[in-house]
Amino acid sequence: MTVECAPGTLGPEMLQALLRCGVNRVSLGVQSFVDAEAAAVGRLHKRSTVLEDISRLRAAGITNINVDLIAGLPHQTANSWQQSLDETLATGAAHVSVYMLEVDEDSRLGREVIAGGTRYHAHFVPDEEATADFYLAACDSLEASGIAQYEISNFARTGSESRHNLKYWTRHPYLGFGVDAHSMLRSATPEADAIRFAAADVLEKYVAGSPLQSTVVSHASAFEECFFLGLRLNRGVGLREVSAIFGRQVVDHVSPAICELINDGLLERDADCIRLTPRGRLLSNEVFQSFLAPRISSNSI
Repeated sequence: MTVECAPGTLGPEMLQALLRCGVNRVSLGVQSFVDAEAAAVGRLHKRSTVLEDISRLRAAGITNINVDLIAGLPHQTANSWQQSLDETLATGAAHVSVYMLEVDEDSRLGREVIAGGTRYHAHFVPDEEATADFYLAACDSLEASGIAQYEISNFARTGSESRHNLKYWTRHPYLGFGVDAHSMLRSATPEADAIRFAAADVLEKYVAGSPLQSTVVSHASAFEECFFLGLRLNRGVGLREVSAIFGRQVVDHVSPAICELINDGLLERDADCIRLTPRGRLLSNEVFQSFLAPRISSNSI
């Protein structure tokens, strides 16, 4: 049972509550072990806070710990990024998540970067090439320390892979409980592959019993998901397995796209299995778009 926690929130009462509920894994949103970088994006914790939290968790018997890091934060350099990686390794964390900063209009920082402004330290955000280099450095450092990459952003010691995230990426059913919780169940009807449910994202509406919002996942959408979710995993996607579910004709329909991506060095193929190359992981969104409509006709499924 995993709970995601912000560093600095794990006081004695919270720890006791986690233990009473049976929590045995905690994910800490560290982002950076460099205080100036964490402060630049509004994080309230310091390096010492994170180390104290990890020590407190272990003393309480919760040793399965994930550390989240973000590559591409304002003021980040190759040296400061390596410092965060070294600190992460020194904690002995069983699992590490490494995300590259996404610059988009959904965040204040992203909007400021796009506008070329200086608020929120936007003018100190590393460029895309530097951020990619930070990500590759993380892959090398973690792998060399026995924390193997198994998904684009996730690395784990043997046996410590995230079980609940693996359900999402392999499209297995899951149930979500609470405000803004999401669930996915396989459909029992021939018209749909699955159904997704979302609880109210506002506490008052949730408490008032607001009905779940449902979304039907068509077979065409499920076929797309097999690729853009499955390819996130280092083990890749088995084309024979996809053919058994959706039909050989549908897989043949994307064969030209697969060959093109292989020629571009973004995919590699081993027998019937395709997977992202290291370069493909950096350009994964471009790869995933090759398996999305309108390139794939929904009439084929």
